[in-house]
Amino acid sequence: MSLSAGERLGPYELLSLIGEGGMGEVWKARDTRLGRVVALKFSKAAFSNRFEREARLVAALNHPNICTLHDIGPNYLVMELVEGLTLAERIGKGTIPLGEAIVIAKQIADALEAAHENGIIHRDLKPANVKLTAGGNVKVLDFGLAKATNDSIPPDDDTETPTASLTQPGEVMGTAAYMPPEQARGEAVDKRADIWAFGVVLYEMVTGKRPFAGKTMSDLFVAVLTKEPEWDAVPLRVRRLVRRCMEKDPKRRLRDIGDARLELDEVPETAPPPARIRLGVLPASLAVALALLAAYHWWPALPASLPLVRLNVDLGPGVVSDVGRGPTVILSPDGTRLVYLALAGSGKHQLFTRKLDQEQATPLAGTEGANMAFFSPDGQSVGFFAGKKLKTISLLGRGVVEVCDAPSQRGASWGEDGKIYVVLDFNSPISSVPAQGGEAKPVTEMNKEKGEITHRWPQVLPGAQAILFTAHTVVGNFDEATIEMQSLRTGRRKTLVTGGHFGRYASSGHLLYFRKSALYAAPLDADRMELSGPAVVVQEGVWGRVPSGAAFLDLTRTGILVYMKEKPPTETLEWLDSTGRTQPLRSGASSYVDTIRFSPDGKRLAMGTVEGVNLDLWAYEWERDKMTRLTFSPSADSFPVWVPNGKHIAFQSNVGGKTNLYWIRADGGGEVVRLTDSKNVQRPYSFTPDGKRLAFEEETAQTGSDLWTVTLEDAESDHPKTGKPEPFLQTAFNESAPMISPDGRWVAYQSDESRSTEIYVRKFPGTGGKWQISTGGGDSPVWSKNGHELFYRTREGIMAASYTVNGEAFVAGKPRLWAAKKDLGRFFDPSPDGKRFAIVQDEAPDQRSSNHVTFLQNFHDELRRRAPVERK
Repeated sequence: MSLSAGERLGPYELLSLIGEGGMGEVWKARDTRLGRVVALKFSKAAFSNRFEREARLVAALNHPNICTLHDIGPNYLVMELVEGLTLAERIGKGTIPLGEAIVIAKQIADALEAAHENGIIHRDLKPANVKLTAGGNVKVLDFGLAKATNDSIPPDDDTETPTASLTQPGEVMGTAAYMPPEQARGEAVDKRADIWAFGVVLYEMVTGKRPFAGKTMSDLFVAVLTKEPEWDAVPLRVRRLVRRCMEKDPKRRLRDIGDARLELDEVPETAPPPARIRLGVLPASLAVALALLAAYHWWPALPASLPLVRLNVDLGPGVVSDVGRGPTVILSPDGTRLVYLALAGSGKHQLFTRKLDQEQATPLAGTEGANMAFFSPDGQSVGFFAGKKLKTISLLGRGVVEVCDAPSQRGASWGEDGKIYVVLDFNSPISSVPAQGGEAKPVTEMNKEKGEITHRWPQVLPGAQAILFTAHTVVGNFDEATIEMQSLRTGRRKTLVTGGHFGRYASSGHLLYFRKSALYAAPLDADRMELSGPAVVVQEGVWGRVPSGAAFLDLTRTGILVYMKEKPPTETLEWLDSTGRTQPLRSGASSYVDTIRFSPDGKRLAMGTVEGVNLDLWAYEWERDKMTRLTFSPSADSFPVWVPNGKHIAFQSNVGGKTNLYWIRADGGGEVVRLTDSKNVQRPYSFTPDGKRLAFEEETAQTGSDLWTVTLEDAESDHPKTGKPEPFLQTAFNESAPMISPDGRWVAYQSDESRSTEIYVRKFPGTGGKWQISTGGGDSPVWSKNGHELFYRTREGIMAASYTVNGEAFVAGKPRLWAAKKDLGRFFDPSPDGKRFAIVQDEAPDQRSSNHVTFLQNFHDELRRRAPVERK
């Protein structure tokens, strides 16, 4: 295979040879589209159609302990590059202590269980295919040899070609030392082959040697088929499990790898822990459940180590779970008080508080529009963000204090030194500001060598001696971010975890962090600023927002964890007609972000959609029910705007750390092109009819949101040239959503200049009059594409205002209710024929499960059992 560094295969640039495997060479490469480093595994022959289908099944696996398969070429696989020792290298350094081996084995079992549940068999599990990352995470590699079970692949009429494929009965693949007898005989295998290999790997970890030996492969096969391992060498606490995994008769072998994981959960580390108490969803009222939690917390003379207690609690209707991008349910540091976001009688969300031993929650006046709340160290005040400000409120009745400006915040933490450590903008470092108000001063600094562009979700450790935060080189998929720790005294900084986000310190001596819907824990030596043991999964199914790096959880210093369970997508794409009736436009639910826009011919809808872990642009051909992905960046791509000729789309992205305007072909070909370069956040909204000028909004700390335009030369080109952006409307108020009329003479927009947000129209371009269209509030203006009407949204539904033009005057008629839809979402667009709207509809508030939260009492004890802390 003649490959060399610097060579390009499509978007992949080869960097260096990693090694050679059974398939062929493995190279470190750079994905030039996404700017990430990957591993390319080459085959000596082209892949078959069957192999490609099975590879797609593997690519669908989404698990923190499985190496991600990103892409497949004609003869290569593009995989996540996992740094660290292989398990084989770790075993080569000596026998692994039982406790460490169990932690590793549990994660391997978790990976295999996820694969088996999706019909995937690994068939080549061995220590060389298991990586141990610096953060203590286990990654199972090389599912490229995996074989999908027969019922996982739909039948078709494809004709197989004599190219590389997965093995068939009669072929021997994998590594002989880890093969079960049936595989060594060349028979067809199922998931029990992986269970055998798992037993062999566990045997090797705890004994330091393989269970079978032979000078030749034939000798090895004979040993596997006829001999028994040295069972006395296996520690008694796992001996039964290893033997059950390595039964030579597959019918007598352990049937499910999940059973192995359960048995490992029960393996005592020293003495058996107390029996666990498990409580299901409580049928009693919220008051009874929370009172029980509070009473349990204050119970006298409890044992030194307590079992985990789980309480699933319904906080009642109206709880808001997706405002902003941070936790919306938090607990006071002593675990006695709850604060959460809920809808008030006014229809706006605000903060509510209650003590756990009380029945009623109390609204906190002055917190309307709040999000990302956090407690003060003494639990007597709460910080929050609202109206692009950082604010605090005393729970003792002293009112709201405005601390500082915060244009686009991403988390804050209140230190015992009287300072709030806060992220004030998307791409700003973490700053400190006195809690009573004052000047914000940077605390962290972006690592330019790594290409960092964002620091977010800070947490100050007890004593305000150090801070945890999430750092990343893009704003998008935070499963690839790092968790950093920095001394507040010396400025010294260390990376604790690579591949995780939303790091949180537990006073049990652990670091908690989030990755792929799972909460991890690892022992943390805070003085040395390093992990002192491997990470383990302590809770799965936690709700997080990977595009922003947040997770919906909070932990008290007394050992109570509160979290929201992972929420499946609930938004649907629907048609809305003038009678208020809806019908499905696209089947299934998804997560739609920001705007949806019809193409000029009305056959496609462009939208920002979260599919998996990242926010990208997609085009939906609604007549064919076909989705086409347009962008592949790990950053967040949204706010699509069609060029009038339908050939290109302008959009917002934060590639390179600046949230600016970009350009791409509407068919998904070509490359992403930057249109503007500004430190401020920009969002595109509309083009002039000739496509030569783009209207957008820009946010600044001085004047809020303003309206701008920029000219484009060679607008037909894949690489248009832009002129210097020009301000169209800059005031002390917030103006946004500039929509140019179909004839190019007017701009509709929304502004809060009259306290409530209203719709206005101005002459475009140049100076002229201003006309207020809405009365009583309105937002999201959009012009009819085939008539003289301007639409906008109110609480009642979609309003329409007819208009005429009299010389230089815009004459608007009285707005009328076009379609009654009180729960209308923010994203909608009229079809070109004007007969209906495409809308994004969330499920009804009373049907959402987001008001349910889970409390885990004695969580610190559970952490010490699952991830023991080394005693000094």
